[in-house]
Parts: sequence; C-alpha cells; structure tokens
Amino acid sequence: MFRLARVEIKNLVKRFGSTIAVNNVSLEIKDKEFVVLLGPSGCGKTTTLRCVAGLETPDQGEIYIGDTLVNDLPPKDRDVAMVFQSYALYPHMTVYDNIAFPLKMRKYPKEEIDRRVKQVAELLRISHLLDRKPRQLSGGEAQRTALGRAIVREPKVFLMDEPLSNLDAKLRLYMRAELKKLQRDLGVTTIYVTHDQAEAMTMADRVAVMNYGVLQQVAPPEDLYDHPANMFVAGFIGSPPMNFIECSFLEKDGKGYLDAGTFRLELWPEVADIIKKKATSSEVILGLRPEDLSITREVEKPETAIPAEIYVIEPLGTEVIVDAKVGENIVKLREAPTFRGTMGEKVWIKFNKDRMHIFDKKTEVTIV
Repeated sequence: MFRLARVEIKNLVKRFGSTIAVNNVSLEIKDKEFVVLLGPSGCGKTTTLRCVAGLETPDQGEIYIGDTLVNDLPPKDRDVAMVFQSYALYPHMTVYDNIAFPLKMRKYPKEEIDRRVKQVAELLRISHLLDRKPRQLSGGEAQRTALGRAIVREPKVFLMDEPLSNLDAKLRLYMRAELKKLQRDLGVTTIYVTHDQAEAMTMADRVAVMNYGVLQQVAPPEDLYDHPANMFVAGFIGSPPMNFIECSFLEKDGKGYLDAGTFRLELWPEVADIIKKKATSSEVILGLRPEDLSITREVEKPETAIPAEIYVIEPLGTEVIVDAKVGENIVKLREAPTFRGTMGEKVWIKFNKDRMHIFDKKTEVTIV
C-alpha cells in the first residue's frame, strides 16, 4: 500500500527575522520508523515539520524524501500527508467527502475513490459516520476523519503536528495506543510533533528532543530516560522531573566526594575518575530521579544517605509523591500508596548509586 521512504534532514536552518527557529538540525528518519520531535513551545519542532512538508522554505540545508531532494518541490509534489492539531476538516462536506477530497483533487476514478474511502473508514472504524458532517462528530471521530484523509492518499510519509492535543485526557490515552498500532499496521514513515513527553515516550521508536531550535539528543525512549545527554533532556523527560542538587567535587584521603553543604556523598573510585577527566571545574550537579529515591527513618551509615525534612505529601492513589527539603532544595520522591509521614518530620533519603546522574555545572553536559 505505502511506498518505502526515509526522510533525511541535513543542516537545516530556518530564521524568522532575527530569530533562529531551527538551528543546524540534522536528522535521519528510517523507512517505516516512528520518530517524535519533542520539546517545549517555541523549540522549533513544528517549524522543522513544516519545512519537511514544504509549508516553510529553509534558509539553509537539504531535505530528502526517499532519494529525492525536495527543497524546491511544492508541498503537493512531496508525497507527504499532514495531520494538523485543528484537523482542518471541511465543515460543509460529509466525512466521506472529506476523506475522498485529496483523491478527487488528483482526479482518481470514482470506483477507486469509493474503494479506498470505504477501506480506510473500516480501518479507522468510522464506516457508520460517512454520511455525517464534522459538526456532528465527537473530538475522537473528527480526529479519525482527519487521519483517514491522510491515509487514503497512501503517501510516503505522515507528518503529524500535535494531533491529539485537542482531545480530553481519557480519549488522548486511547488514541495514543490506536495511532501507534495504526502506524505499525500501515508501516508508513511518520514524523510526529508533540510537547507531551508521555506521548513521545509511549509512541516513538526514537525521540528527537529539541530546545531553542537545537537538537539536544536523538535516542529510543528508554535510552533518553536512562542516559540523557544533558540537563535539559534529563529535566524534560520524566514526571515528576529529575531532581537537581548543586555540589562540589572534592578529594580527601584518596577518595572522591560530592559535597552539597548539607550532606557529603562518597563516590566509587571509577566515578571520581570520570569526574576528574570530564568536568570543566569542581562545580557539578547531582541528578536523582524521584523513583530512585526512598525515605527511611534510620540509617546505619549517614554518608550513604541524605538528611531531609518532609515538606509536603501528595497522595495520587497509585503512588505518593513526597516533597522533601534538603538544605535549600525541594526534592521529589515516589513512594508506595501505603506511605505515611508528617510535614516537618526529619527523615533520611536513600538512593541507588547506580542510578545517579552527574552533570557539569558550566556546560550542563552529562558526566556520569
């Protein structure tokens, strides 16, 4: 049904006046791959997608779809289909006519149009809606109709710009799974834009994280989570986000330590060696994920734990988020729903040394 296509973006630059929206981005999306462009508002992800679609003209760089350089091709000749946040359905047309529209524009035979529309409607489970107008559809049904209009063309590449953001939370969860399965079944190369990291992590083969127009890291979701390239990626991925504590690296009696003022942690020799080799100064940032921390009332060795005070307790049903005060820092921890504590209570925070992250304070690049 769909033709093989990879997308390659080489040294892409796009400016709007004096603002650089996309700054020297290079990225290859393999055939049949689902790649998510992830980042906060204004990071350049939608502009990158629009450059691939042909809706924006790059100032520098090259874009290939398959083996074809498409920089000078108009959108209609790029063989891509775009699904927008707003769905952009024609209000005066039925669902059938909305889905059929791109085929009618290309002057397909009537029988072929009918066959394809019905096939796509069945795939998306909207066959019973073909006679309705967009105003008679729910958010999920409108979203499926917009998807149907994209699929019916059998393009080389799907480009999706926050297609689930207008849906309510429950429907968004459902459609996330549906979209992922649909992409697998169709086997079509897909570039998907979102600011929602849960969406990115659950759907993507690889995630490309952007900030201020710059590509920060491209990796499968689990690698992004476990091995972030820098503090931005570490803080953006994960909910609640990673805790950051400023520390100084120091050596005493042949051993390496992280000193945060309110506590001092002894490091394994190999970790101390990496910090000495890679850090630009003794100032580093300790990164700890909430799920890698736990509260205890007693410790045998104070140097293996962090003294803290319970600040706030947030019960969520399936878990409890504990905000603990460590010096001037508020550190978030994940605890079991059975956790009990009182505000102001003095406790210890234990953590898994295998799971700690250390960043260079000056460059914000990952050291460990």
